[in-house]
Amino acid sequence: MGKNILILATTGGFLDKFEMENVRILQSMGYKVHYASNTYDMHYLFDEKEVTEKGVQLHHVDIARSPYMLQNNWKAFQQLIEIVDTYHIQAIHCHTPVGGVLGRLVGRYYKKRKLRVIYTAHGFHFFKGAPLINNSIYHAVEKLLAPYTDVLVVINQEDYQSARRMRLKRGGKVYKIPGVGLDTEKFKPLSQEEREKKRKELGIGTEDFFLVSVGELNENKNQEVVLKALLRMRWRRKKLKNIRYGICGDGFYENRIREDIRRWHLKDTAIMYGYCRNVQEILGCADASVFPSKREGLGMAGLESLAMGVPVLASDNRGTREYMRHGENGYVYSWNDVGGFCEGIERLRDRTAEEKVQMKQNCIDSVESFQCKYTNAIMREVYENIDRKLR
Repeated sequence: MGKNILILATTGGFLDKFEMENVRILQSMGYKVHYASNTYDMHYLFDEKEVTEKGVQLHHVDIARSPYMLQNNWKAFQQLIEIVDTYHIQAIHCHTPVGGVLGRLVGRYYKKRKLRVIYTAHGFHFFKGAPLINNSIYHAVEKLLAPYTDVLVVINQEDYQSARRMRLKRGGKVYKIPGVGLDTEKFKPLSQEEREKKRKELGIGTEDFFLVSVGELNENKNQEVVLKALLRMRWRRKKLKNIRYGICGDGFYENRIREDIRRWHLKDTAIMYGYCRNVQEILGCADASVFPSKREGLGMAGLESLAMGVPVLASDNRGTREYMRHGENGYVYSWNDVGGFCEGIERLRDRTAEEKVQMKQNCIDSVESFQCKYTNAIMREVYENIDRKLR
C-alpha cells in the first residue's frame, strides 16, 4: 500500500509556488505525495505536466477561496473523502484558510481511523488591529478546529503566541517556521552589468529612481497608497520626472489601478507589468521595493527584495515586523500613512553612495535566518513526528 500524504490548498499553483521543498522532503521519506486543489483557480501559474513529472499526483476538487461558497466547498469535502479512501491517504497537510478548514473537517470525519492532520497557517485572519469580525468569528473557527489538528505550523511570532493558547489534538504541537523558505540562490543581488542591461530593457534610465512592488492587485496589497504618495509629491511640487514605479502582478484591482493612474496623470511615472515570471530580474534592478500590505503573515516579496540587496519601503504589520528594521534595511510606516510613504520614497531616493552600500549589506544580512535550509530542517522534524505516529 505504501505511504500516502495529501497536500491541500485552494488554488492550483500553490504547490509549485510554495510547497516543492516539502514535496522533496516527503519523497525522501518514502511518501507518495498527492495534491488536491481547484485546478481551475490559477492564482499562481504552474505547469501541471512539470509537477506530475516530479512524482506528484494531482487531484481537482471544487474548493473555493470564499468560505461563503458553501455548495462548492461541500462538494470539495465529499471529493476529499473519496480521495482519502481511494488512495489510502494517511496524513493531510492543509494550507490556505478554506483548505485549513476542510482538511481538518476531513480529519474529524476519520477520527477513528486516526488520519493525521498538519495545518500551516500562512497568517491567521485574526490579529492585533484586525476588524472585530476577524477577531471574533475567525478566532472562534480556529479554536473549534484546533482539536482535530495534530501539528499547527505558523510563520510569525504573533501567530505563534496565539497558536500556543489553542488546545490541539492530544499530543499535538505548534511549530514556528521562518516562512516557506527563501531561495537565496534564486534571489541574490544582480551584477552591475545585469542590472544595467535589465533596466535598459525596461526603459528605466540611469538617473531614474526605480520603485517596484510585487503582489496580487487587490485591496490588501494596497498599491494605491504608493500612487497616492506619488500624487501628493507632485502636488507639493516634488519632481517626479526621475521617479518610476513598476507594478508587478495581476488581480481584481487591475482596472481600478489603471484608472487611478489615468485619473491622477501618473502614466509617465507608473508602469503596470502584469504577472511576471522573471520577477527577480525586475526586483534586482530596482532602487527600492514597496510592500504596503494592510496585513501579511510574513511576506515573501519583502524577503526576496531584501535578499537581492534592495531596500524595502513597507507597511507595519505582524509579517514585516519579523524582518524590517526602520532606517537599516528600509523604512516602515502605517499602511494608510500617505505622508509616511512620501517621506520614505524621498529618504531612499536621497541616500548617498555610501549609505546605499551600507543599506544593501544590511538588507542581505537581515534575511539570513529565513533561508530554505532553516525552514526545511523544521519541516523535516514535523514530518518525522507525524511519520512516527503513523507507525
